[in-house]
Amino acid sequence: MAIELNELIELLNKDLGLEYTAIVQYVQHSGVLTGAEYGDITKEIKIHTTEELQHALVLTEQIDYLGGFPTAVMPPAATSKDNREMLQQDLTGEEDAISRYKQRIVQAEELMELALAQKLREILSVEQEHAMDLRNALGK
Repeated sequence: MAIELNELIELLNKDLGLEYTAIVQYVQHSGVLTGAEYGDITKEIKIHTTEELQHALVLTEQIDYLGGFPTAVMPPAATSKDNREMLQQDLTGEEDAISRYKQRIVQAEELMELALAQKLREILSVEQEHAMDLRNALGK
């Protein structure tokens, strides 16, 4: 079943909202993660935050280019006072993003939006790096 451009724009807007959520969640988690054993991942999470912002900017530009209106709506961020739970929340978000961006790449290619597909591949690569960092921090 082929996707239509308007449907792709709607899905990209959902992705954009989830990028906003990731930014807020990473900012909050980087501020409350405690313990010497989490020092390295806290630094990585701060880097992840700026990378998620770059993803949001790319999605905004692409949505606008495709004739859509970029959203300013985001789902709530997951929070916890438990360090491992915070990292698991972040990993769950990254795994969801990986799955969604794989789908978006296929959808963009179906519509011959090849530049968009390339931008999404770049985002996917970074999301996979984030997941690896979080898995390592969790000892998975």
